[in-house]
Order: sequence, then structure tokens, then C-alpha cells
Amino acid sequence: MRIAVLADIHGNVLALEAVLEHLAQRKPDIVVDLGDCASGPLWPRETLERLAVLEAKTVRGNHDRWVATLSRDKMGPSDRFAFDEISAEQRARLGALPSRVEIAPGILAFHATPESDNTYLLDVVESGRVVRDRRDAIAARLGPVEARLVLCGHSHRPDIVQLPGGPLIFNPGSVGCPAYEDGAYVSESGSTHARYAIVEPRADRTFGLELLAVPYDYEAAARRAEKNGRPDWAHGLRHGFMPPLS
Repeated sequence: MRIAVLADIHGNVLALEAVLEHLAQRKPDIVVDLGDCASGPLWPRETLERLAVLEAKTVRGNHDRWVATLSRDKMGPSDRFAFDEISAEQRARLGALPSRVEIAPGILAFHATPESDNTYLLDVVESGRVVRDRRDAIAARLGPVEARLVLCGHSHRPDIVQLPGGPLIFNPGSVGCPAYEDGAYVSESGSTHARYAIVEPRADRTFGLELLAVPYDYEAAARRAEKNGRPDWAHGLRHGFMPPLS
């Protein structure tokens, strides 16, 4: 079996199309989407239309939940933009997504942690940056799970961590948002690429894992963000880093 893993598309349909073209050459048996599909100042409606025909196994991210359930006046700018661009039916579909899915025996997928869609699993904020946390802290946030492989997103930071006596945890990184600022800290992948991953379960109960970085027309996405009043997004898309925090 070959599993393609996508996460944190955030309405970047150009990055999504580049990833789908690339993964088509790998001929996956299953495509998994770890959530945060549409929120952002890019192409939320077009992204959801493309995902609707992909038939991926999809879990709900925090931004999917917020776009589907919050009143518009309580949303941040990325969620408000998505709310205004997508249909009521699309919002309802986002809200109805499950919080976790067993992809195959021993493989569990969720957006952030099993109990929260808005908590970093592998990461912690230190000195204004999202960085990998200690394994004991990761294990405490994960809690007891039966899976041998855990798939998560949310941080936009590709990473692989093996917990002692526990599962392997795999974050593919973000398809469509390589860097962002969240108040007093930033998360940065370090390049403009659209990220995704391939998982291959093996007969000996191990997993082959590939972190993949696909080039695409990020400049067009950055111009779209600027047109929609988000120079912060444009900077992240162009550089994979954010400006220094003030």
C-alpha cells in the first residue's frame, strides 16, 4: 500500500495542483488530507471544488471548524475571507468532517492532537519560533493511542519523531502555507515549496516515509495574497520565512 499525505492546504489551489500532479506519478492507493483545507486569502472555493473530486480521507482542522461554526464577526481575517468565498454547503461539509480517522490498521490521522485541533503535537514555541519539543512532552500531549503510525499537521513544519515505546509521528508539512505569524511567534518551513509526504507500510510492520517538496508558481499565489490585502501571507509564500517580529 502507498499512502499520500497532505495537510494545511489553506486555499492554495496552485500548490495543491502541483502536489496532485506530482503524486499522480507515485500512484498512491489512498490520499489523506489532514485538514485546514480552505482558510486563507487565496482560492478557498476553487480548492474545495478540487478536493471534492479527489475523494481523500479527510479530517477536520481548527480553521475548517472555525469557518464552519463561528459567527463571521468572531473570525480572523483568513477565516472571514474563506467564509465569504465558499458556499453554505461547502461550509457544512467542512464542519461535518471527522476529527480523526483510522486510515489503515495501525495508522491514525488527525489534524493537531487526538483531543485538540488547535494544539501543536510535535512542537513548542521558544524564542518566538515553533520548534520541536521534547519527546516526553510530545508523548504527554499524544496520550494513549494504539496506532503504530500517527499522522498530524497543524504546525506546517515537516517532521518525523519516534517515541520510545510508542508510535512514530509524522507531519508532512504544509501544502499551501510555508510560513505564518501567529501573534507573538512564527512558524517557518524555510522554503517556498509545496510539501506533502508518502507513507509505505511494510510487511515487517515498519514504514517507509518520504517528505517531498514540490516547486510551483508561488509568486502567483503571493500576488493573490497581496491583492486580497494580506502582505504577511505574500511574504511567507515568497520566502518560506516571515519578517522579524517587532
